[in-house]
Amino acid sequence: MNKKRLNQIEKRIDKIKVELSKIGGMRPGSLNPRYNGKDKTNGPYYQLSYTHEMKSRTKYIRTESVKDIQEQIANYKCFKKLTAEWVNLGIEHSTLSMELKQEKK
Repeated sequence: MNKKRLNQIEKRIDKIKVELSKIGGMRPGSLNPRYNGKDKTNGPYYQLSYTHEMKSRTKYIRTESVKDIQEQIANYKCFKKLTAEWVNLGIEHSTLSMELKQEKK
């Protein structure tokens, strides 16, 4: 059973590597529309908020750049999800490998 699971893990890790190689530009954060004025008639303008290297940052994004930024944020979320899965699989792979070595002794 352990060898079969090891093979499954290795195949999934290979697929993750392929998926990661297809990810384009990326950036962390969230993009939110903002409005000015009491009646909120001015806007929307877009605010990108993110934390990088332990510093919180806010940038204003032009309307014509919103789609690109949304795509980059989606790519970053995909990257984070895939790398987290890869790490979890790597831990499981390591544990199973050690168990198999102990069984052989």
